[in-house]
Amino acid sequence: MRYIFQNLKLRKLYIFFLFLAVLNIFFSTGISLAKTFSINDVELSTPFEINFDKNKIIDEGFIQAFNQLMLSIAQSKDHQKLKKIQLNQIKSMIDTFSIKEEKFVNDIYYIKINVSFNKKIIFDLLEKKNIFPSIPLKKDIIFLPIIVDQNKNQIKMFSDNIIYNLWNNNIRRYDLLNYILPTEDLEDLNLIKKNIENLENFKFQEIVKKYNLENYIVSIFFIGSDQTRLLNKISFDNKETLKNTTIKNINFNSNSEIYKFIEILKITFEDYWKSQNEINTSVKLPLTISVENSNNIKIYQLEEKLSNIDLIYNFYIYKFDNRNNIYKIIFNGTPNKFIEVMKNNNYEFETVNKIWMMK
Repeated sequence: MRYIFQNLKLRKLYIFFLFLAVLNIFFSTGISLAKTFSINDVELSTPFEINFDKNKIIDEGFIQAFNQLMLSIAQSKDHQKLKKIQLNQIKSMIDTFSIKEEKFVNDIYYIKINVSFNKKIIFDLLEKKNIFPSIPLKKDIIFLPIIVDQNKNQIKMFSDNIIYNLWNNNIRRYDLLNYILPTEDLEDLNLIKKNIENLENFKFQEIVKKYNLENYIVSIFFIGSDQTRLLNKISFDNKETLKNTTIKNINFNSNSEIYKFIEILKITFEDYWKSQNEINTSVKLPLTISVENSNNIKIYQLEEKLSNIDLIYNFYIYKFDNRNNIYKIIFNGTPNKFIEVMKNNNYEFETVNKIWMMK
């Protein structure tokens, strides 16, 4: 009789733990797909006429949102490959959309929409077109343009520099780099003048550190000959790159010509930043990790984090018991990169066995 009683207790205990595990699966993402790309506040307007069709306006919003997303995650050399994407294909990549605002003003219909694209489907599309997407990371940087007139031995850095004055006049929603221009500082100007003969080797950290930012771009225009030599000193995450190019002389008295040149230069910098954050979607590394499931909040936080890491293509619960959830993760990178990414998000693993245990 005692044996039967103990057996019943064990069975009840097992059912209890099974219930907890199932409950944990229920409140977790289960077979979560990776997160969406959200493009918000897409604004459109059209005259309110007899043939007014609200669906056509929304469709145009889908196209604009898709184009904006591609401008954020694909380098300029790949944009041509995306020109012929049809509306139906764009719609198939949309997870959700919402109308944030709509109104009629003076017979004009205004609408603002938010669109969320399925990241996995987007990556599949780009992979088929042989495009490596980039993680759309926004970055604040110091931008310092310097014009060096070699004939006059003169430097222009601040309000007397047309590039400095016009640089931030056209800020695009899809740009990842947010340029912060240094304020006029006589001390900085004198420091640059002292080093006019050695600007290629000059360390600009002394100027940049005043703004509590580690990332900067210094563009030095050497003018005074038949051509303009442009030296870009780019420092992202303590890695400095020098890019020396020769361009045809620019008319520094023409705003329209300077605007065109600024547009080209910004595209160059955006492409460089994207190249530093490329995702090789052709690499799909399967990883297996084990996580204790005793704390539903921690499980939820982990899954939320996994769904927001762009290098994670997909993840799901492979199996579970009364103690652990076993996850399968498809990662676009190497095992070491996964460990690095997770460590940056405050997660560490014991990697001795085939199944990695989260600490």
